[in-house]
This record gives sequence, structure tokens and C-alpha cells, in this order.
Amino acid sequence: MSAGSNKSEVSEEAPPANWILQHPMYQQMKALGVEDSAQLHAAFLVYMDLAEVRRWQQVSCVRSPELQLVLLEGREKDEAPVQSVLPLPAHRSLAHRSIRHVLDRGFPMLLCAVATDSTLVYQRMTDGLVTPDPPAGPFQDEGRRQHRKRRQRR
Repeated sequence: MSAGSNKSEVSEEAPPANWILQHPMYQQMKALGVEDSAQLHAAFLVYMDLAEVRRWQQVSCVRSPELQLVLLEGREKDEAPVQSVLPLPAHRSLAHRSIRHVLDRGFPMLLCAVATDSTLVYQRMTDGLVTPDPPAGPFQDEGRRQHRKRRQRR
């Protein structure tokens, strides 16, 4: 070995350029028969985020025959309820009828918009208006009690 050569003996090989296409979960998604390759790619990116980054449990893929889309199902934690995730390329729109099909599955539902740069934005989908938790803090509760007392005296 020459004095100018400083190569390490451990060689880190980069993954092949098409590693996504070879991934077992991508192959499983592809086998579902969904022809929309952009949605399939989005579903795989969301799967990787849920399973590898967020460490969701029991993440699996299912086909929505009505929508011809890949949906993901999983649990945030072992004892948490199953949630469905609809991965969708950000440039795609979703009709009300499609949202209805997804919500009718009965699981809590997340929509994940996937940008062309692989940015993921999750949003909770609900059926109708959701009542938020009341604002926290003893000062607000005390103010409400005093206001009620004043109204009752009149």
C-alpha cells in the first residue's frame, strides 16, 4: 500500500438505485393489483415512515377495491387501536365519495399527502365536525364559574 493511499478496509456499498422496487413490502403492494404507480410509490414511502421511523406496530397494506388504492393499517403502539392511512400523492384530489368509502371502513383514518420531494403531511380525517377538548387551565374554569354565578343572580 502506498503512503498516499488511505482507503479503509471496510467498504460501505450504496444500496442499488432501484432498491425500492426490490423491497418485499413494495412487492407485496404491487401484488395487490393497483395500477396507479404514483399512489403505490406514495404508499411505500408512508409505509417506511410508519414502520421504520415512527415505529408503528403491525403495519400492513390492503387494497381498496372501490378506489383502486393501497391503504395502510397499523397501530401506533401495541395496545392502540388499528388506524388506516390513505397515502396520496400531493397533486391528486380526492372526491367526497372516495373519502366516504375510506371512512366507512370503521377505523380511525389518517390522510398522508406525499410531496414530490418525499415530504409527508399527515391529517386526521373525520366524519363531520369534531368537538375539541376544552381549553386547559384553572383560570378559564374559574372565569366560567363566576360568569355563571352572575347570570344566575339576575
